[in-house]
Amino acid sequence: MTLVTTRGLIEGAITRRSAIASFNVVTLEHIEAITEGVEQAGSGAILQVSENAIGFHKGDMRPLLLACASIASSSSAPISLHLDHFQDSSLISQGIDEAAGLGVSSIMIDAAHHPYVSNIELTLDAAQRAHSHGLWVEGELGEIGGKNGAHSPLVRTDPGEAREYVAGTSIDALAVAVGSSHAMTSASASIDVDLIGRLEEAVGVPLVLHGSSGVSDTTLRAAVSAGIRKINIGTALNVAFTDAVRQRLFDESDVHDPRIYIADGRDAISRTVTRICRLVAESADEHRPALPVVSNANRF
Repeated sequence: MTLVTTRGLIEGAITRRSAIASFNVVTLEHIEAITEGVEQAGSGAILQVSENAIGFHKGDMRPLLLACASIASSSSAPISLHLDHFQDSSLISQGIDEAAGLGVSSIMIDAAHHPYVSNIELTLDAAQRAHSHGLWVEGELGEIGGKNGAHSPLVRTDPGEAREYVAGTSIDALAVAVGSSHAMTSASASIDVDLIGRLEEAVGVPLVLHGSSGVSDTTLRAAVSAGIRKINIGTALNVAFTDAVRQRLFDESDVHDPRIYIADGRDAISRTVTRICRLVAESADEHRPALPVVSNANRF
């Protein structure tokens, strides 16, 4: 199957009143494991590469994204590629300019650390450029907890500000602060499900939940029913990988071939992905009609 677009996956989720899982990629093994897990679940998903992951690979986004595109294109599952939490202006420009050649169909412009007015201005400028290249654009209002250890999970996105922000930035989806936090290793986040519902009614574009690794299964289902359409998962994959590697090395201290313990970690990621994809698919609310969604693709 060829790569699909993030826009297409999200529009399908809107129709089903469900969500699409978006998984953070750091290494080649992540790509292989996520793709296999999505296939086992019989669903679709998004592979996302963050600015931090690119930094880990010494600032070059091409090798990892080309690997994503190659593996995803050979998969039986519908998979898209997304650039996540892009803040650096030069990296944003590079991502937009090179997206088509790398198989990327969407980008998140993260200016949430700037004051409100600056956030709008910076996001609008980047969104206009991204739309001119055919990209689906995600923005963020209300710094989501945990990123770089700097943000508070107590921050909440205001529905009134969110409505103005979406109108002023031309974004296609909004990442909201509703109680989740990045880098959580336990599913103990307290999510404001009522706020999700009010935000969905206010903004008219799909909502994105970051830090979903810290959200319990029950709460995640409730969040999807309330209006979340894209669910970002990263830490849960790394926890599964590291725990499996640690167990193998504890059990067999004389193992030195990295293929042995990396394979364990890769399999653990795959199982985690399958579970999450099935959970998200089961969260669809068949009885609640979808709200109209405003497409911002040509609103500039």
